[in-house]
Amino acid sequence: MEGLVSVRASPKISFYSLNQRTSFSFRHSIPASLMNPTKRIPSPPLIRAKLDEEAENALKVKEWEVGMFQNEIAASQGIRIRRRPLTGPPTHYVGPFEFRLQNEGNTPCNILEEIVWNKDVEVTKMKERMPLSVLKKAIENAPPTRDFIGALRVAQLRTGVPGLIAEVKKASPSRGVLRENFDPVEIAKAYKKGGAACLSVLTDEKYFQGSFENLEAIRKAGVQCPLLCKEFRIDAWQIYYARIKGADAVLLIAAVLPDLDIRYMTKICKMLGLAAFVEVHDEREMDRVLGIEGIELIGINNRNLETFEVDIRNTEKLLEGERGQVIHQKDMIVVGESGLFTPDDIAYVQEAGVKAVLVGESIVKQNDPGKGISGLFGKDISL
Repeated sequence: MEGLVSVRASPKISFYSLNQRTSFSFRHSIPASLMNPTKRIPSPPLIRAKLDEEAENALKVKEWEVGMFQNEIAASQGIRIRRRPLTGPPTHYVGPFEFRLQNEGNTPCNILEEIVWNKDVEVTKMKERMPLSVLKKAIENAPPTRDFIGALRVAQLRTGVPGLIAEVKKASPSRGVLRENFDPVEIAKAYKKGGAACLSVLTDEKYFQGSFENLEAIRKAGVQCPLLCKEFRIDAWQIYYARIKGADAVLLIAAVLPDLDIRYMTKICKMLGLAAFVEVHDEREMDRVLGIEGIELIGINNRNLETFEVDIRNTEKLLEGERGQVIHQKDMIVVGESGLFTPDDIAYVQEAGVKAVLVGESIVKQNDPGKGISGLFGKDISL
């Protein structure tokens, strides 16, 4: 374009894709008159405004390219859930994606992707209100974490059936409201009395009507069960936030997080004394997770992410053959999730190789959740 020269607006953009630094650069055009080193240019308000506009455009370009790069890394590992919508390049963008349609890919392909996109916006706002430095300072005064994995092992040995992670869950996108009369603390106490080894607490507000206030309230009420913060985690910041809210374990979803993210977040969990609960849905995700060092706790979700159909045979499929041998050799705990309603369901996944189960709907809907636990297992597993 006449009167313009192309320069590096920034010599290099670097960002951490967790524990590995990835760098790339981009080209950006600005007026040649502003880049002439031999000509002194005054700085009236009009020129300053132009420079501010150029800087803002450069930042938008950086953010857009980083987002595109993250999605492409995820896709290369078979991850179909995109981290954020493809909103198209910023105005006047010149780069490798300049021919991409402006509105391509702006509709989520399933409910999990929709949740992740909303979570990206939500977490960005939360980080502005509470920077990581503030969270790290708050952790110094947080109560010590409790042994989530150890509690599951003890429960299995005591009862002879999979250790129970009972879920404090008011609603879900697929089932709507599960319990109108919802008191998270009373439900948590009933679960503990009924024999639950650990609790899972939904903290997503928009889709599950959960909250971090529920997590905090259960912890402060003195319920003696380690707590899993059931949240859709896309940023390491969320791990620190869960820690100060009383979590003993956090959820990491392999359908959302690339391998580097899982490795990095697992290391942060260990540093903070938290258990990393890594959830998989299919064979490819299981193989990825088994290849990551340091994983101790794997959840197999029997729900198909695209159709939302549930098939508990998925647990057996993912644990048969060589995968099951690797899990046994590494002494991992596998947790069965979704579709567990009867003693026969529990027996089936136990035979397949799980040492724990995570159950919400079939017990939270009962008038007495504690009795619901007895019905689920076909016997009394309370202390």
